[in-house]
Amino acid sequence: MPNRREFLRNVAGATAGMLLLGRGVSDAGGGPAQAGSATKRREVMVGKRRVKTVDVHCHVSVPEATDLLKGTPLEGRSGNNPGNYDDAGLGPARLQEMDKEGIDVQAVSINAFWYSADRDLAHRLIDLQNEKLAAMCVTHPDRFAAFASVAMQFPELAAQQLEEGVKRWGLRGAAIGGSVPGGEELSSPKFDPFWAKAEELQVPIFVHPQDSAIQTGIRNRVQGNGVLENVIGNPLETTIFLSHMIFEGTLDRFPNLKICAAHGGGYLPSYADRMDHGCFVFPKECKK
Repeated sequence: MPNRREFLRNVAGATAGMLLLGRGVSDAGGGPAQAGSATKRREVMVGKRRVKTVDVHCHVSVPEATDLLKGTPLEGRSGNNPGNYDDAGLGPARLQEMDKEGIDVQAVSINAFWYSADRDLAHRLIDLQNEKLAAMCVTHPDRFAAFASVAMQFPELAAQQLEEGVKRWGLRGAAIGGSVPGGEELSSPKFDPFWAKAEELQVPIFVHPQDSAIQTGIRNRVQGNGVLENVIGNPLETTIFLSHMIFEGTLDRFPNLKICAAHGGGYLPSYADRMDHGCFVFPKECKK
């Protein structure tokens, strides 16, 4: 995208599309039943037109990673939180839920939990996960695709893992966290090798926040009721990530990046005017 204004315009369009599919739809009976499923597939209609629905925010786990991580600093971190039918694997239970909800295709990903791993462990873990993700999708290629895992703490390695995931394993892009532990923003030139590879391959990068209350510095403020570390922290981390990508010039250096940010892009779509206003009032603080 050539500039931040077009980026925000596209974000707004994508958000409108999600709202359309979420609320402005009707069910049409008679959809084919998925093999091995007792649930008739719900068909999503816009007007009188059948539309394909693709859910890009779907978590999955690789059970084999549990054994690999035994005795390492990441032991016990290979699973996902329960709910959202994020069971290990892409089996009949998930297909039934997809049919029930009218989801034609899921693009699955693993939430990044390995950014503190050393290079050797990160290399072995990502190799395992990407191979298993590809194998999962092969079972139902018309219903599943996957985003590769990459080790963003090592940008050159992440670039290699992205390329291998796409070219060797047939994965559709990569899923990353919104930041790297230690306060490193992904807009730093340090990470340019990864962004350059993503632009070269022309694949989407799905961004999902990780440890958001800690990464945003709001941990002490989001205690108490309401799961605020999630419902406030997650969109806040996404907003900070996207804002740095804009204001530090990453989207100018790589104008053809394809970025999909979880949770509606955080607060960015509704806050663009104030972002502009900051540079008008404090131009010395907007040097790029």
